Amino acid sequence: QVQLVESGGGSVQAGGSLRLSCAASGRTFSSYAMGWFRQGPGKEREFVAAINWSGGRTYYADSVKGRFTISRDNAKNTVDLQMNSLKPEDTAVYYCAAGKVSGGYFHLHTQYEYWGQGTQVSVSS
Repeated sequence: QVQLVESGGGSVQAGGSLRLSCAASGRTFSSYAMGWFRQGPGKEREFVAAINWSGGRTYYADSVKGRFTISRDNAKNTVDLQMNSLKPEDTAVYYCAAGKVSGGYFHLHTQYEYWGQGTQVSVSS
């Protein structure tokens, strides 16, 4: 069992930065791939970024590539999402997720077993 708690959301102007953090409970954190997903107003949940169990591989949606960076610290049971050059279209509730992802399908929300409660990110123009 893994419990996830996100923090770091807030309101920022376009071009600004935010850093989201996800704290995980449980001794098996390092065995899980971690992902960040988001759901904007009136939109479906979409993949943002993911990182494999060791932190050696990262994956990004095209819409955030070059602006967002995902990282993890297995000693501290945390995964972070650094978001730079934020745009109004990045406005969404951001969710942290953990899963034993197989087949390289890091972008599929169905691969993740555990989810946080979400944190709101609002970007104004």
